[in-house]
Amino acid sequence: MPRFFPLALLVLSCNANAIVVRGDVDDSKYRTLASELPALVDMPGEGHGVLIAPQWVITAAHAITWQSEIKTVTINGISRAVDRVVVHPGYKKPPQKLSDQALATWDWTLFKVLLSSSDDIALVKLAQPVADVAPVARYDRDDEYGQTIKIIGKGATGNGGTGYEFSSSHRTELRRAYNKITSAHGRWLCYLFDKPLEALPLEGASGSGDSGGPILVQTDKDWMLVGLTSWADPQSTVRKPGLYGQVSCNVRLSHYNDWIESVMSAKP
Repeated sequence: MPRFFPLALLVLSCNANAIVVRGDVDDSKYRTLASELPALVDMPGEGHGVLIAPQWVITAAHAITWQSEIKTVTINGISRAVDRVVVHPGYKKPPQKLSDQALATWDWTLFKVLLSSSDDIALVKLAQPVADVAPVARYDRDDEYGQTIKIIGKGATGNGGTGYEFSSSHRTELRRAYNKITSAHGRWLCYLFDKPLEALPLEGASGSGDSGGPILVQTDKDWMLVGLTSWADPQSTVRKPGLYGQVSCNVRLSHYNDWIESVMSAKP
């Protein structure tokens, strides 16, 4: 699968996103330590997932299906063996012909239609339960609209004024940023990368190589997992991802609660 698929509207990569930051805020303010979220999972090469139960990792389907096999993932700096991968039956892998047409003409209409109708979610069962890291609780309510979110990832980075190149590294340093959910319905919840005058102090957006990474909302108890980085629409004729105005769409976990529970509770 080509590296430019989902996240930055398919011009990003098959595992969308590190974090793209504000151009007027120093990048060092976005840097963070692994202790920010020990349950963050690094997929081989690029892309992320999140530990949601001692033996289960959740991720975006496109973040792993571009690889022929996933034998291990890394959690808290330790390699963990994988038992099996369960991809949602509604996941639709974009055909190469369609992506080639979109890249040649910059008309992403049909590509976005296919993405929006796809169930971009998968579960990874580990060979052994993780005992040294606490799983992240899932947010199961459907009141996501308008909430402030935290985004975490190690993918491609840049700033909203200049964006970043498709050829930029898809695995960089760990960063976190914030944004606000501008729409939430069905499979997706989305947010807009605002220009500085309208932005949050540490506003940011996902970048190539962040796919499958966590979208978190804060509750009275703690930060909870509300979504997974999936794809983005640059909203621009400029052939460059990560610019102000980019809309990022993320897997909305509340839509998949029944499927998640059924997979994790099913006998092999």
